[in-house]
Amino acid sequence: MAGRINDDDVKAVRDAVPIDAVVSEYLQLRNAGGGNLKGLCPFHDEKSPSFQVSPSKGLFHCFGCQEGGDTIAFVMKIDHLSFSETVERLAAKAGITLRYEEGGYNPGHQRGERTRLVEAHQIAARYYADQLGSAEAEIGRKFLAERGFDQAAAEHFGVGYSPAGWDHLTRFLRGKGFTDRELLLSGLSQDGRRGPIDRFRGRLMWPIKDVGGDVVGFGARKLRDDDNGPKYLNTPETPIYKKSQVLYGIDLAKKDIAKVSRAVVVEGYTDVMACHLAGVTTAIATCGTAFGGDHIKILRRLLMDNGSARVIFTFDGDAAGQKAALRAFEDDQKFAAETYIAIAPDGMDPCELRLAKGDEAVADLVQPRTPLFEFALRQIVARYDLEIPSGRAAALDEAAPIVARIKNVASQHEVAVQLAGMLGILDTQFVVRRVAQIARWQRGGGKGPAQEAPRQRRDMNGIQAPTTPAGPALNLRSPAHRTERELLKLALQRPELVSPAFDAYGTDEFTAPPYAAVRQCVQDAGGATDAPSDYLDAVREAAPDDTVRALVTELAVEAIFAKTVDEAYAGDQLVTVRLRAVDRRIRDVQGTLARLGAHGDPAQVAAVQNELWVLTQYGQSLRNHGAAAL
Repeated sequence: MAGRINDDDVKAVRDAVPIDAVVSEYLQLRNAGGGNLKGLCPFHDEKSPSFQVSPSKGLFHCFGCQEGGDTIAFVMKIDHLSFSETVERLAAKAGITLRYEEGGYNPGHQRGERTRLVEAHQIAARYYADQLGSAEAEIGRKFLAERGFDQAAAEHFGVGYSPAGWDHLTRFLRGKGFTDRELLLSGLSQDGRRGPIDRFRGRLMWPIKDVGGDVVGFGARKLRDDDNGPKYLNTPETPIYKKSQVLYGIDLAKKDIAKVSRAVVVEGYTDVMACHLAGVTTAIATCGTAFGGDHIKILRRLLMDNGSARVIFTFDGDAAGQKAALRAFEDDQKFAAETYIAIAPDGMDPCELRLAKGDEAVADLVQPRTPLFEFALRQIVARYDLEIPSGRAAALDEAAPIVARIKNVASQHEVAVQLAGMLGILDTQFVVRRVAQIARWQRGGGKGPAQEAPRQRRDMNGIQAPTTPAGPALNLRSPAHRTERELLKLALQRPELVSPAFDAYGTDEFTAPPYAAVRQCVQDAGGATDAPSDYLDAVREAAPDDTVRALVTELAVEAIFAKTVDEAYAGDQLVTVRLRAVDRRIRDVQGTLARLGAHGDPAQVAAVQNELWVLTQYGQSLRNHGAAAL
């Protein structure tokens, strides 16, 4: 049984790894003001960024799906890891040696499953890379040289070689303490007649890394004629490798993709190498599968879907390449980016083009050329005889639904006009109307006129909120709720500005029950006065459930709604919340006095009148003197 990680070590890991550095490995972050950063949420699909990161507080929160927490929570969620696996992974990144309270130093078998499988792949990658220099691997080195890749290129991309024997890697990993179960689970080994044997034998090896840079699989290229396997053999589906969710080269390309808002999608490992060496450092490739929805999610988070984002697909000019391009177009509308296709002269792929015409030709190839929709339409139209009316009508029937899928109405109209020109139909408005009619039918699910989608709500900062609230129900149009929210944000983010006055506020001064719950958390954590360095952690720990904890995180990350956040602004929020509480109490007391009437107990009436007088005087003092009257 694995030992429990020492609490001080967990805190050291949390403090040592900046949350913005970790999150930036998975998505592009931009300035959101107030020291916060924003990006497209990796946990749900969205068009505009509602995911915010607060580096100073070490927290993230999505105002769309309500996911939130610290660095550890983010990695656990995005990589589907356990708590211990996440801490181990972050500790390795920070160079921190962990202590385990119930088992001393952590031996290999105690490590989390994902951590162990990734470690096995990292060791295998180094092993394969070392083997590339062996005499047996000469055939692999020759393969690379013939395609223009020298030793430096092989080292840069981690290319290696798997020995042709049955169990070289298996025995090597066993010697490193890995069990047969782990080797089979990792996909590095497979069952043989007498036990596990190497899955990859006598092949050139490319390590496949995830967005975070961990090796999670391999692509293996056949080298010898007596190898009866497929030309390319990839790692099978494993707990850490899902081919529909990985892109080869993404670890090398992600920073430049985010920087220039452009991604180049090629077909193979050598094409990625050729592009990067030619200066096209935004090139990535799928791993033995078609480019699909999960791949799009990875790129969208890096591209941020701004207006200048570009995705360029390079496919072979043969029938298979054209089919791949049409398949990519089916997902085109999942991008906010403009999509293009580039096909090299004579149908060469980027690797062949680099060999034949040099680096400049590769760089020139991926400059945006033909919009993907135009290429897809031309492929469809080319199959019909446009010299006869029936041919033009049949082409329109197949092409119009493609154009109708374009969501932007202006773009849809423009492409419909272009389609009319491709088909040679002089009545362009007929084509435009036909496309618009199909679009309406598609939006309605094929059952009639489309119904208008419900408008999404927005919170006070203009951030999109889910149609069905995922968190506590709050009326953010209420002035009282807005001020209470601001005061709680100040208490969590700038406690020195509102203390000690804030600590004297009761939970009944917050009219929204969720806000009252957060106020109670602050009190249970020791209050806002002289807040210690782990103040936010203490408040989050004091939350009675995940819903309240999520709201604490949200308020700790959300920008304060003021250009200048100072004592004067904090005082205004304190006074407004207190004054509203006083006015509510005055109304309650007035109601009590009215119910007592002229026949009430004189002593009770006098007490209520006295309370009313005190409250009225206090309210007037707050209005006249502001925070000084608190």
